[in-house]
Amino acid sequence: MKVAEVPPVTEGLNEVRLLGHVSAPATVRELPSGDEVVSLRLVVPRDKRRTPTGPTVDVIDVSCWSPSSRRSALGLAEGDRVEVQGALRRRFFRTGAGVQSRYDVEARGLKRVRART
Repeated sequence: MKVAEVPPVTEGLNEVRLLGHVSAPATVRELPSGDEVVSLRLVVPRDKRRTPTGPTVDVIDVSCWSPSSRRSALGLAEGDRVEVQGALRRRFFRTGAGVQSRYDVEARGLKRVRART
């Protein structure tokens, strides 16, 4: 396996690149702050050579905060094959049970690779 060359980084590196298909149309949510976030789920097949047993896909939540990434996400349809570039984020939120957290990918860019067939 060839490893991509990474430029020298002094502070750290948080880059995610995904290729999969959209599981359902994106949803828009308005936060109490008035900000809007567009969310979608991406189904990414696992490499069968590395995981011959067990789950065959990962379902990954993707959040779109910038105007351009929100527009791109809203233009996608269920089944579209998409490349997502972004960063892994841990989000904290309050529920009746207290503070909880979850991970998602904050999309910097989304590109339709192939429309649903």
